[in-house]
Amino acid sequence: MSSLILAHDLGTTGDKATLFSEDGQVIASVFAPYPTMYPHPGWAEQDPADWRRALFQTTRQLLDGRNISPSEIAVVSFSGHMNGAVLIDASGSPIRPAIIWADQRAIKEEAWIHAALGAERVYQITGNRISPAYTAAKLLWIKNHEPDIYARTQHVLQAKDYAAFLFSQEIATDFSDASMTLLFDLSQRSWSQEILDTLEISTDLLPPAYPSATPIGAVSREAASETGLLAGTPVVIGGGDGACATVGAGSVAVGDAYTYIGSSSWVALTTRQPVLDARQRTFNIAHLVPEANIALGAMQTAGGALDWLEHLLRPPHLPQPDYASLDEAASQAPPGAQGLLFLPYLRGERSPLWNPLARGAFIGLTMQHGRGELTRAVFEGVAMNLRAILDILRSQGLSVEFMRLIGGGGKSATWRQILADIFALPVRRLAIPTEATALGAAIAGGVGIGLYPDYSVVQTMIPIIDTVTSNPETVAYYSRLYPIFHVTYTALEPIFSRLHQLSITEQPSSSN
Repeated sequence: MSSLILAHDLGTTGDKATLFSEDGQVIASVFAPYPTMYPHPGWAEQDPADWRRALFQTTRQLLDGRNISPSEIAVVSFSGHMNGAVLIDASGSPIRPAIIWADQRAIKEEAWIHAALGAERVYQITGNRISPAYTAAKLLWIKNHEPDIYARTQHVLQAKDYAAFLFSQEIATDFSDASMTLLFDLSQRSWSQEILDTLEISTDLLPPAYPSATPIGAVSREAASETGLLAGTPVVIGGGDGACATVGAGSVAVGDAYTYIGSSSWVALTTRQPVLDARQRTFNIAHLVPEANIALGAMQTAGGALDWLEHLLRPPHLPQPDYASLDEAASQAPPGAQGLLFLPYLRGERSPLWNPLARGAFIGLTMQHGRGELTRAVFEGVAMNLRAILDILRSQGLSVEFMRLIGGGGKSATWRQILADIFALPVRRLAIPTEATALGAAIAGGVGIGLYPDYSVVQTMIPIIDTVTSNPETVAYYSRLYPIFHVTYTALEPIFSRLHQLSITEQPSSSN
């Protein structure tokens, strides 16, 4: 009897194909990398042909490597990076490289959207800030700079939509990916005719949008030949990676909250209605759960800051990263790292600052500071910024009883304790911290074919590894340090701008 779920997660660095049992256990997982191209500063593109190769290769590897009969696969579902632009022609063939989430080329188009619609109106409709990162601005850039390609475009898809098309030959997207295009009415769960008319984008370019658990078709004969799957195997559209990770973290009921710490990081809450911040510091995504939304704030550099520090401090004779010794050193440093603060803005910042010119900084360095204090300051700086996001969400009347934690950063016991003390909340580490996105896609597939009654089943699949409770004395200390963290950024903000201006106008050439 068919009982396995195949979930594909098209990430920024490659496709991860994972087989899950009916009870949510990972049977096997295979990864196939693909490159990202940066043809100009601020541009980021990927070749959909590389996605196709990776998707079909990993599927066949899973079946052949585990000697799994294709008849055991009950459904195929998808996740992928969001707010991109995959342009396909009438035959379904991509007609240019996909512009992915990290691409920032559409700055002029962002300004045009501001002028045409206004920031407040767009935020009210979509739940998101106007930004060149979203599909709307990218599509306008193509219209302005590549009119011949725009004229040939039949549909604009997201990464996982194109993956689902390759398997099923059906054109579709889901609410979560649609909600990150800046073209979607989040409350109405439909494409915004007001935005489309104003931007002069035809509705015909956009795929039908469905709930994430919708079966859109079945594995085609061609895809079956390429992958080894059975033709006719149900294909469920799935969701964007952020929405799938939310389900994989067990955040499926209103009020559920979680933090992800990977290279970047975010705090997200499951809500009934979109949560609109007056200063637009947070944003919203349609949840995989049809009647729910995700209110969140994302920061650019979290585990990435630790990676940077580890690389700087690693002794030359050690070829591999040594996070364990850094974590041990940080555990020996006191809260506040002996008066050392770290601003974790090594790549600029999204929430809550929305300042691409923000920069990282250690403040308060003295001769007494060593590896432990530097590492602890990084842990604390990331946690302080995450608390700022959490406080914005809580200021909207949302309450949080405890925080789920997923991602590689959760492996650090020191970091978990710091999060609990800075959040003043219990922090629960989940048993599947690095497969959350794939698990969310798998649950959507299972719901779509009736294997599960609803998304709440995920809460029985991810046991709690441990719970860290906050220390009242340390909570009190951090409550005094927290405003100093904010004042420090405010004081340095004009300096960051001046440094940037100097670097682009008066940077001398290198000399001996």
